[in-house]
Amino acid sequence: MWRTRRFVVLCVILSAAVVAVSLILRQYWSPEFQSAAGNVGPAARSQEAAQVLELSKEAQQNLGLSVKPLKLQTYWRTVQMPGVIVDRPGKSDRGMTSPAVAVVAEIHAYPGDTVHPGDRLFTLRVFSEYLQNTQTELFRATRETEVIRDQIDRLKTLVESGAIPTARIIELENQQRRQNAAISAYRQDLLTRGLSVDQVDQVTEGNFASSINVVAPPPVVDPPATLGSEPTTAAITRQPFKGIAYEVQELKAELGQQVQAGQLLCVLGNHSMLYIEGHAFKQEAPALERAAQNKWPIEVEFAEDDATGWPKIDQRFVIHHLASTVDPATRTFNFFIPLANQSRGYDEDGHTFVVWRFRPGQRVRLHVPVEELQGVFVLPTAAVVREGPEAFVFRQNGNLFNRKPVHVLHEDRRYVVLANDGQITPGLYIAQNAGASMNRVLKSQSASGTPVGVHVHADGTVHGAH
Repeated sequence: MWRTRRFVVLCVILSAAVVAVSLILRQYWSPEFQSAAGNVGPAARSQEAAQVLELSKEAQQNLGLSVKPLKLQTYWRTVQMPGVIVDRPGKSDRGMTSPAVAVVAEIHAYPGDTVHPGDRLFTLRVFSEYLQNTQTELFRATRETEVIRDQIDRLKTLVESGAIPTARIIELENQQRRQNAAISAYRQDLLTRGLSVDQVDQVTEGNFASSINVVAPPPVVDPPATLGSEPTTAAITRQPFKGIAYEVQELKAELGQQVQAGQLLCVLGNHSMLYIEGHAFKQEAPALERAAQNKWPIEVEFAEDDATGWPKIDQRFVIHHLASTVDPATRTFNFFIPLANQSRGYDEDGHTFVVWRFRPGQRVRLHVPVEELQGVFVLPTAAVVREGPEAFVFRQNGNLFNRKPVHVLHEDRRYVVLANDGQITPGLYIAQNAGASMNRVLKSQSASGTPVGVHVHADGTVHGAH
């Protein structure tokens, strides 16, 4: 009996000792401790392998993969705003009006035709009483001047002989000067009414003008001071189109129609100088004001634009002015950027036609700078892949691509700005596109358990298995 009790007590003591030793040594048996001690388990190896993707050259070509080395840059954070190309008031469109009451006898240019300064647009048959009276007065004044001149020539000998006083000659000369002044006024009036110099000369001979030619006007040229911030663009490609020209945009009169003095006959367009009209909300006004004051360049994306066959746009776009009113319907206000247009011409049936690259009504996207970021990495958006709050890029090492976490400072529709925080360094070759596709392949490979055939060193480099 005593022996049995002693045996039971001994077993209890031994069991307690085993439990105590197990509790003391259990941390040394755990997988986490084995991994920390350098004993990498299968789970850890799988996690490391899941960060590495192997792509053959054919796979890279199928993805259209582009790889470039990283370099530190200065990036301007921008705010995107919509815009539209519009005519520049007073320069793009010209209205041609009738100089007098008349009937449209001939139309020489139609919508789509190109005309140069001095080319005929309309021939008007005039029956204006005022115009007829002006021609009559000019002819009468011209003839009276000739009569006065003949009288002066006849009386000069009598004045010299003392037969008549000198005051008579002085009176005739004063009359001649008054008639010459009237002649100059009549001539100027007729010229402003649309008569040519030859027609006015014919009026002085008694041949009154019964028709007027309405011609294309001379161009409006900006003074050099206003063009300093608008470098001109190369505007000629293929068939060079030289000289100032207008395009007939719209006819406002018909053949045989009676028109009044000042009535609009047609609208001419010259789209060589346009405006980009941007639309912004009132709270964005301070950013636009800083950009205008500092003349920061605005990046412009031309929607609906095919650059094929056109020269590169070398203009520096800056804000010209801000609107002083807010549109009550859209609650936005406008700002304006000068645009130098590009054009080319072609001949058809003896007529020259102009093709403009940019047209009023065309939509644009404006990127207005608001903040400068220095010493950062700038990548296309397709280079960065997101997984919740995490962001990754793929670093190339031969056919292997290691997924690296990055810190995103800013991103927009086109670019992602990364911090230079040591996760990636200048000189690393980073995939510039197909980031999402590569990440899907990597996750699929990790889920299937397919070995990559590589191992990861402590410094982050990857190598083939050996």
